[in-house]
Amino acid sequence: MQTVRQLADLREAIAAYRKAGERVALVPTMGALHAGHMALVEAAKRAADRVVVSIFVNPKQFGPNEDFSQYPRKELADSTMLSKAGVDLLWLPPVEVMYPEGFATNVSVSGVSETLDGAARPGHFDGVATVVSKLFNQVRPDTALFGEKDFQQLAVVRRMASDLDMGIDVVGVVTQRDDDGLALSSRNAYLMPEDRARAVALPRALGAAARTIEDGGDAQAALAQARDALAAAGFAVDYVELVDAETLGAPEKDRPGRLLAAARIGTTRLIDNIAVNLNKYG
Repeated sequence: MQTVRQLADLREAIAAYRKAGERVALVPTMGALHAGHMALVEAAKRAADRVVVSIFVNPKQFGPNEDFSQYPRKELADSTMLSKAGVDLLWLPPVEVMYPEGFATNVSVSGVSETLDGAARPGHFDGVATVVSKLFNQVRPDTALFGEKDFQQLAVVRRMASDLDMGIDVVGVVTQRDDDGLALSSRNAYLMPEDRARAVALPRALGAAARTIEDGGDAQAALAQARDALAAAGFAVDYVELVDAETLGAPEKDRPGRLLAAARIGTTRLIDNIAVNLNKYG
């Protein structure tokens, strides 16, 4: 696996892939890799001839009171994991390469950014869209793979790539979970043992609400029950909402739905989501 930290070296490597007529897949990450990230890598290997993984802890998507300085950084372990998985190139840019002195551009995606995590974390999705647009321009992949766990992020990136005619196939990969159902996340490492045991209430509450809605039950009552279940487990709930899976707007009967939640247990904020069949909705 080739590891590069400077843009000129990255462009030289990508140019060689293109000269050989090879298809390129990008997996953007912030490191602290786990089985969820490796599922993205495996999907990328199936989709392209060459797999590029980026690791960059993006300061622009962290709020002033969030965990940027504490976010886990495991460069050596991550690099070893990616090399063993058959990744071709690891893109490890320093902050000064991504955001050189005088950097002044902000990318904002309206319509899918303002609600849910956008409301709870103002500016977060501008930071996501800005860094992903830079990664797309740097690597110029044919396809890019993102986990469905960050479902709103996936919607933001898809809208941006479409609106800006980037010509990149943005692919969502199903959420990877522990045996008890908790979605894999780099932030799970923050959980104290007792909080980890209680955290399983998050996927269970979403699952129960989804079953009620799919059976034609009252959606608002199901959402309220999910919030109550999370509170009873010790969570401070940011939101539990049912939305249209494409627009993230109001759900409609016979369209794909998505149930999304964010809640904090102890000092750790967790997010999760599941698909919901809305054939009996309303």
